[in-house]
Amino acid sequence: MSDTSTLASTQSAKPPWYRDSAIIKWFSQIAALLVVVGVAIFVATEAKANLDAKNITTSFGFLEINPGFDISEGIDKNPNTGGRALWVGMVNTLRMATVGIVVASILGVLIGIARLSDNWMVHRAASTYIEAVRNIPVVVQILIYAAIFGGLGRLTQDSEFLWGLGAISSKGLSLPRLFASDGFYQWMVFIIIGAIIGWFVRQKRQALQDSTGRITYPNLYWLGVIAAFAAVGWFIHPVFTFFEQIFDAFGNAWDSIPVFVMQFLLAALVVTASARWIRNFLDSKRTPAGLAKLIDDDYFRIIFSALGAIIGLAVIFVVWPGLSSWIINSGADFWHFLADKFDNRTGQPIDGMMPTIVGEGTLLRYGPQGLTMTVWFAALFAGVTVYTSAFIAEIVRGGILAVPKGQTEAAMAVGLTRTQALRQVILPQAFRVSLPPLGNQYLNLTKNTSLGIAVGYADVVNVGGTVLNQTGQALSVIVIWMLFYLGCSLTISIVVNWWNIRLKLVER
Repeated sequence: MSDTSTLASTQSAKPPWYRDSAIIKWFSQIAALLVVVGVAIFVATEAKANLDAKNITTSFGFLEINPGFDISEGIDKNPNTGGRALWVGMVNTLRMATVGIVVASILGVLIGIARLSDNWMVHRAASTYIEAVRNIPVVVQILIYAAIFGGLGRLTQDSEFLWGLGAISSKGLSLPRLFASDGFYQWMVFIIIGAIIGWFVRQKRQALQDSTGRITYPNLYWLGVIAAFAAVGWFIHPVFTFFEQIFDAFGNAWDSIPVFVMQFLLAALVVTASARWIRNFLDSKRTPAGLAKLIDDDYFRIIFSALGAIIGLAVIFVVWPGLSSWIINSGADFWHFLADKFDNRTGQPIDGMMPTIVGEGTLLRYGPQGLTMTVWFAALFAGVTVYTSAFIAEIVRGGILAVPKGQTEAAMAVGLTRTQALRQVILPQAFRVSLPPLGNQYLNLTKNTSLGIAVGYADVVNVGGTVLNQTGQALSVIVIWMLFYLGCSLTISIVVNWWNIRLKLVER
């Protein structure tokens, strides 16, 4: 009997602290964090010592100095500071990545569907496209497109086509350009009002469709309301010029906010956000019997949320005390900017210009009136878009094959055509499976835009390399590169993860 009780007490005895799994897990995590921080401090210290030994100063002062060079294309071809030059490169990279992601997605979906076609010719053509494009390095494709576009012929007055609507040559493609004119912002007020009212109309039509089963075209009604408000606003948009006084008042009120009040508001926002996240997280762990037992990972999440609030407070009050002043000044500038856009402007909302060819003899060039796509932009765009679309096509094909065959049979049984079944039943479920790998391809496309340096496209890497050579600030420029691409990667990941959550099946 005593042996049995001794065995039971031994089995129920709490293990020593150095064998407790929770303590071991916490200790290992904290130790790993300290090691990472220690290595980072050591590397930074050694780098600073080596740079000081070679009399190399590292700073970001070059961002305020004239870089002394022009940029071939972008929002500012003659930047007056290094920071402005890098910003032009960033905008060029973002423009390429954004357009490339959209076009590559459309092309990839079409080719992925064609890959599963019952038509032998369509199926083989899609398969050949995918296998050929995927196995040619993207930089080689970019160079091939650059050679093709560069051999289109010299720019002459005869380079125009479609009765002067466009011009194409070895200097690029120039098309008519549309731009926001004087009354654009007043017109946008009508469109925003139409979008809000149209959303309520859409909700009504959707509820009617759900309750009766009758097709009510809710999205079409929503677009119709927006179009109606846009059409009316095109003629009477000057009625909203009174917004100038409203935005001016907002700007003056924003500019009068004391710095300490803004600091208090920012601190309250950070603390409130952290507290609400912790509260919502704990609420998600509640059951009818009460709060469920939290595991170590839950405690880590709560601690990191609180730690994030502490770091935010440190940034507001210690690391960057001028943040509040910057927000006040930027906010006031924003409101005054809007006020200026509503300053008794009565012109049409959107205007356009036709492409022109200027110069004489052999020194012809495209004028600034048209929308010009340079050879370098076209080569990089075609290269990264076509290359990425081949991978997206295979991802879409895999997603479609992952949808149970019974879904297709059920869609056909209720009378849907092949196109309707694909659009309303198969593709929505396929994208739920395909979205995570699609996000990886979007990241790859964004990073592949740096290969534009091979054809002279003025992306952030190309411009940053020139700034680096002009100033010698290699470490600073590389840090800016890292932060920029990190921001792009995190932004794409956040958007893809958010959309992935939206596509989750909601079970009862």
